[in-house]
Formats: sequence, C-alpha cells, structure tokens
Amino acid sequence: MMLRAARILGLSAATLLFSASVSAQLLPHQLTNTLAAQAPELNPSVLNKALSAMQCATNHGMEPADRLAVIDFSLPSTEKRLWIFDLARQELILEELVAHGNRSGENYATDFSNIVGSHQSSIGLFRTQESYFGRHGYSLRMDGLEPGINDKARERAIVIHAADYVDPEWIERQGRIGRSQGCPAVRQDVVELVVDNLKGGQFLFTYYPDPQWLQSSAFLNCQPQRVAQYVAPFSRSRQGS
Repeated sequence: MMLRAARILGLSAATLLFSASVSAQLLPHQLTNTLAAQAPELNPSVLNKALSAMQCATNHGMEPADRLAVIDFSLPSTEKRLWIFDLARQELILEELVAHGNRSGENYATDFSNIVGSHQSSIGLFRTQESYFGRHGYSLRMDGLEPGINDKARERAIVIHAADYVDPEWIERQGRIGRSQGCPAVRQDVVELVVDNLKGGQFLFTYYPDPQWLQSSAFLNCQPQRVAQYVAPFSRSRQGS
C-alpha cells in the first residue's frame, strides 16, 4: 500500500513538473497573441523572440521583470519601433520613435557593434538598471546580457536618454530622425514615462535579423548552461531606482 502511494505521489509530481514545463514553453506564444493584438505594427515574430529570450533568462537564474521593452531595428527610424509592455497587466504602455547610432546607418540601421567608440547600436537582450540625471537629463543605464554582442553597454555608456533630434519634424526635413552615438534615444516628451517604466531591472530586447546572432544567441536558442553563466552577475542588489 505504501509502495503504491509512493508511486502515485511520484507520478503526480512528475506530471506536475511536466505540466509546468509545458506551460513555460507555451507562455511566450500565449503572451505574443495577447500583446500583439495591442501592438499591430510590431512583428509578432519579433515579439515572440523577445518574450522567449526573456523567459529563458528568468528560467535560468534571473529575477522576473514587470515590464518588457522591444526595439525592432529592422524598421526605419521614421516609424515608431519602440514598444513597452506591462507584463503583469498584459498591456501596451507606449509605442514610440527611437534613434539608432550614427554609424549604424541612415534611415535604416544595418550595422551593429559592441565596441567602445563605434557609435553603433547593439542588438540582443538587456537588463535595465538605475536611473540618473546626466548631461542628457533624466536617463537610464542598462547592462547587456550577451557576451560579444552587447555586454559592453555600460562601458560604452549606452543609455536611454532624451534627444531633440528624435522629432517627427526631422523626418520632414531629412527623411529620418536624428541619430545618437549608439544610445536608444527617445523624444523629450516621453523620456520620463520611458525611464520610470523601465528602471530597476526590466528587460529590453533589441532586434535585427542578423543571421550570426540569430543562430548563436544563448537566449534566443535557450542554452541553459551559457545563460546561467551570463545572468549570474546580475543580482537584485545591482538594480536601483
């Protein structure tokens, strides 16, 4: 009788573990459908990649986040290509213009870098960190989670800040908005909303269909050992307000 009970308990535990695993695998797809309906201009495939990369990070050691920002650098700078989502409410908070680096391209960003002084944008998964007041005013620091792809973000001073060149009037004059030195700069009118929603340990995912990155990213392909190693340095104590 005791042996039978133990087997039943063991089977139940395995069933629950299997169910949790399946649910975890399905979660990005479920969220994609919900969030994509609120952001029809965002490619559902890009959104799904962002959610999957984020979930891979949280499944292997990183604290969950309340919000997720997605930047699709395959879109021109003349289009709104930054989205911020409230994950708990499953709601779209903001859809906005965002600049890319002045050596990444003209209206379209095509070149990306992790090198200090490159003035190019970086792709991949980031963890946002502390807000601060600097030479661009209210700004937000972040750390890149992908070695060789974006992990020099803090050293490069890649931050979210406001810029007067992120303005629709620039589109009329130059056919694009202005460009940064690699930072995802936003309009002055929205910087407070952006920083306040993303500070303190949220996720930012910047996308471009770079074949090498798509094939090698530990987060996009969810490689547990590599991901656990990458996220280990980013504890809750490092995140500020």
